[in-house]
Amino acid sequence: MPRLMPDAGPQRVLAASNFVYTVGSGLYLTAGVLYFTQAVHLPADQVGLGLGIAGFVALALGVAVGHLADRCGARGVYATTLVIQALATAGFILTDSFWPFVLAAGAAAGAKAAGIAARSPLIRHYGGDRPQEFRAYLRSVTNVGVSLGAVGAGWVVQVGTVTAYQLMVIGNAIAFVVSAALLVFLPPVTPVPTTGGPRWIALRDRPYLLLTTLDGIMAIQFKVLTVAIPLWLVGATTAPHWLISGTMLTGTVIVVAFQMRASRSVDSPTAGGNAYRRAGVAFLVSCSLISLSAGIPAWAAATLLIAAVVIHTVGELWHSAAGFEVSFALAPRHATGQYLGVFGLGAGLAEALGPALLISLCITWGRPGWYVVGALFALTGLAAPLAVRWAQRHQHAWHTQLEPVEKASAA
Repeated sequence: MPRLMPDAGPQRVLAASNFVYTVGSGLYLTAGVLYFTQAVHLPADQVGLGLGIAGFVALALGVAVGHLADRCGARGVYATTLVIQALATAGFILTDSFWPFVLAAGAAAGAKAAGIAARSPLIRHYGGDRPQEFRAYLRSVTNVGVSLGAVGAGWVVQVGTVTAYQLMVIGNAIAFVVSAALLVFLPPVTPVPTTGGPRWIALRDRPYLLLTTLDGIMAIQFKVLTVAIPLWLVGATTAPHWLISGTMLTGTVIVVAFQMRASRSVDSPTAGGNAYRRAGVAFLVSCSLISLSAGIPAWAAATLLIAAVVIHTVGELWHSAAGFEVSFALAPRHATGQYLGVFGLGAGLAEALGPALLISLCITWGRPGWYVVGALFALTGLAAPLAVRWAQRHQHAWHTQLEPVEKASAA
């Protein structure tokens, strides 16, 4: 299991800021929807619609703010996104109807997406020779933080009062403010000077856009554990309902313990493409096992579901490691924020569209839908190595055109 904090220096500052942020995020991820339905008394369908709108707002901001971080200094831009996210989250307290909810949720989701893009140049600059591995480390820290936040959210749900839910929202906003304040201890990254070349180069890099699309399709897998399995377990199997928490805990522990180890072996774009392929196979096997858990005794269903979650999480490790590698390795250093902002579009679409897709296929359709979803992941994994090879063939010529900019950035 990785250390919670690295040695003193910029990496420790980033890790500490990330840890505090994810404790706050864990509060919201676990009980945020319940706050709007139980404390604000919005209908569930309005909450779902509002979160969908917020997801599409977030898509529009990642690329632009990533480019801004490259040009104006990543530390300041990233800190600003955290402050905006804190203010928007605190605004949930004032939400009493649908449109104020959409406004606050859209601002929070947009700031979150912008922050992910703005943080990318910091990870690349301070991540050492292998920023991909440092990004994997941060993902392990994220899972620890989210788990701790989930414990606090469990108390909130158990108490169930409006005051408890409001304390959760305030705690979430405070965590974001503290996360931003910790960045004061991070040395600033020198902004990259503007050039006379194309401004939105990431949007012109077709191989990178293809990889973004493939990664986005595979990113739907993140919603399998949080959306599809809980609904399937309750509605289609005889497994005990407490197993929902067991599946979440199983996945979290595996990610915390093994994400860095998985990422060390994915040390080139080619290795990233192969990891995508292995992930797709793992997801196909996992989806098949989940489908078989219906209509059998409770002990057998529970055994199949736990086995499926373990296999799925191994695939998740490979998928995440592959995404870290290709997104950084195939992005020019001077445009890291813009490129990673583009790469985040895929995950953003998965966040917005994934739940509805999984519910319609796996829950509404039932057992055949699980095979369709598994096949979708497997085919995406098979296509990824081909897309990586195309990106590598174009990378040399593409980056040769940008070589003067790279030299100016390194100077």
